[in-house]
Amino acid sequence: MFSGNPTLSLATELIARPSLTPEDGGCLELLAARLAPMGFRLERLDRGTVRNLWARRGNAAPVVCFAGHVDVVPGGPENAWSSPPFQPEIRAGHLYGRGAADMKTSLAAFVTAIEAFVAAHPDHPGSIAVLLTSDEEGAAIDGTAKVVEALRARGERLDYCIVGEPTSGARFGDTIKNGRRGSLSATLRVRGQQGHVAYPQRARNPIHTLAPALAELVAASWDEGDEFFPPTSCQVSNIHAGTGANNVIPGECEVLFNFRFAPISSADSLKTRSEEIFRRHGLDYDIDWQLSGRPFRTGRGPLLAALAAAIHATTGIEPALSTDGGTSDGRFIADICTEVAEFGPINATIHKIDECIAVETIAALAEIYQRVLNQLLAGETA
Repeated sequence: MFSGNPTLSLATELIARPSLTPEDGGCLELLAARLAPMGFRLERLDRGTVRNLWARRGNAAPVVCFAGHVDVVPGGPENAWSSPPFQPEIRAGHLYGRGAADMKTSLAAFVTAIEAFVAAHPDHPGSIAVLLTSDEEGAAIDGTAKVVEALRARGERLDYCIVGEPTSGARFGDTIKNGRRGSLSATLRVRGQQGHVAYPQRARNPIHTLAPALAELVAASWDEGDEFFPPTSCQVSNIHAGTGANNVIPGECEVLFNFRFAPISSADSLKTRSEEIFRRHGLDYDIDWQLSGRPFRTGRGPLLAALAAAIHATTGIEPALSTDGGTSDGRFIADICTEVAEFGPINATIHKIDECIAVETIAALAEIYQRVLNQLLAGETA
């Protein structure tokens, strides 16, 4: 459809395939069909309803991996979109559709960049790998995490990995993510004694006993951060108690809260300090902790140098390094990869109605990925 822009053409094909997490909508088959003719060994590592693809070309080091997800979040009310979310459309210089920015265009750019690189360097040294999942926007349990487990179990490691997350802010190319904070969630249940509000002496209100402890929890200074990460933060996301009647003291109160933490703190230290607060306030409680990601950071090395040089050569922008934002699958990949970085389109419309990407940046994205391959595997400068 777009013969002059193969990345745009592939991106529209991907967007047109509904892939609401954890479904892949046929996207993995489409991408595998493009990788196979280049000599990639394809391996499906599906688990339950989650679809995972591991593809590798070559056997030697260094291994340069491109990683991403084909699944997308729901589009929301379709009548709120200017065009249906899974009907890609170009208007006013932008490609619209769910996944346009997060992150089907990045996946298309991975493939076309690899195609161009392999055509120019069919006997390149090292290896190129592609890791794709349909479980990033959802539970993120049976996707990249399980692929990494399988690779680790057979001793397969990566040297460099680019995750195609939409990292750009005000301008395309302005930000590389070279790390992410950890994420620790908790479900706290505080027990009291149910009773009539007119007879508080015969009951024990768990909301009242919780309140001062919760105030201390959210006001605490957990650490000061460091030169790469902001201070650790604690946010309460939900509080639930009661029967729905205004004349009943509840018997239990449940609270959900989350830490986004810098490497200067550990998950264990955050758990210990939190529970010290609860015990000091005399709470009768139990708590379930869930560590969904440890913090990681890639220092300046070959990957960041190649990526920054490629961005500058393509866009004229000197990208900044950042570790802010939410979690990504980079947190799993860092366990088996020496250097991990994230780079992709502008993120202003991700997860929104009328998600879109500027068409003029699509070919540039593929060019940046190709330049990185040129430098890391062919020894060419950007």
